[in-house]
Amino acid sequence: MVGVTQTQPTETSRSPEYRLAQSMVGGLRQELFHDALDYRPLPRMDAESGPTRFLPRRIRAHLGLLPHAVVGFFAAIVFLLGYESARGGAGPVAFLYTVVPPAIVLLTLIRPVFAFWASLAAAPLLGILSGFAGGWPWTPNAFAAHVVVVVVAAARTGPRAAAWMWVVTAGYALFAEMFLGLGRSSDTVPLLFVTALGLLVVTLVQTRRQAAREVTAQQTVTAVERSKRTLLEERTTIARELHDVVAHHMSVVAIQAEAAPYRVENPPPELEQAFLTIRENAVAALTELRRILGVVRAEDYEAPDAPQPTLADLDGLVGNVREAGLDVTLTVTGAVRELPQGVELSAYRIVQEALSNVLRHAPGATAKVELGYVLGGLGLRVVNGPARGLVKPSPGAGHGITGMRERVTMLGGEMTDGPTDDSGYEVAVFVPVQREGTDQ
Repeated sequence: MVGVTQTQPTETSRSPEYRLAQSMVGGLRQELFHDALDYRPLPRMDAESGPTRFLPRRIRAHLGLLPHAVVGFFAAIVFLLGYESARGGAGPVAFLYTVVPPAIVLLTLIRPVFAFWASLAAAPLLGILSGFAGGWPWTPNAFAAHVVVVVVAAARTGPRAAAWMWVVTAGYALFAEMFLGLGRSSDTVPLLFVTALGLLVVTLVQTRRQAAREVTAQQTVTAVERSKRTLLEERTTIARELHDVVAHHMSVVAIQAEAAPYRVENPPPELEQAFLTIRENAVAALTELRRILGVVRAEDYEAPDAPQPTLADLDGLVGNVREAGLDVTLTVTGAVRELPQGVELSAYRIVQEALSNVLRHAPGATAKVELGYVLGGLGLRVVNGPARGLVKPSPGAGHGITGMRERVTMLGGEMTDGPTDDSGYEVAVFVPVQREGTDQ
């Protein structure tokens, strides 16, 4: 015997009619049965938008409860209809006939879907209590109550729920007319017609509001994109201005520094070395400037392939500063090891900025750079003495310290800075570094 294995999934082997019916039943269950007893109080109306925003503030303060007042108004109308129909009656029967429909209308304020089912269930009961007066199964007050309940519940749920409410109402009314009516007159057609009109209005309002929300969301996205484009254009303009102004002058400095030794007959070696240092610094500044301008110019800028400076390049930095006239010493303690690239680059930039500050603000001073590799991270200290000599300190905008602090904060470290007892200045930094194989 040869076994046959079914390879086609059950879901795909079923007919399209079956899948359509299953989808319809699933939609009915989702809209009218799922969480039907949930407590969902009607929220206050936003009186700050729409036509109500033009009203005086004292009136707008009380307009938040306008939807609740409207539901209460219709509940009062339903009560009056029931009271008129039950005139002359007394006792608990007349009380139930008069009170139950408006109570169901008020129930839509907290449990709209449950109020719909309660209205359907109460309709034949009210017909029996009324002695089959009026249409079947809807008495005048039950007719009005069900129209209000369906419209309010649909407004609080959605168009699909509104459609299911109308279908369930039609099926229920036809069943009651055909099997429970016993030859009595029916008002099913007027009920379905009036309910359909109310649901149509609610659906149109909900569709319009949804379209307005989508348009608002699209306008918000468009405004964000426009602001990004404007920001990118401004960054490009700034980059162009920086390039035209700073890069031009730095290029002139580099060219003049290279040509200066040839304008002096038999220049001393110290002068040639000084101009060479000036040119190298100008070229390095131009390279850094072009890299930074690339970041400012384009949002999707990719970093160049050239390696970024690390702590291994500190000797070159210190030597360059010495040639500029600063007496600086570098001390390294602890077991030197390779640190994360971000830590290495930030520590290098902090030392670079600190030494630049010494050159600008304390000319002629001595400086010390202390680098300590400790178990939990990296310690860094740059301290200088007071300014000496005839050169006046250059005023600064104070952005260097701010930049250093931002780098340290980005790495989760700590930084202290301030004047020393001998009128110098000190910058101390500690950056935590996670050891490999451990979790932070």
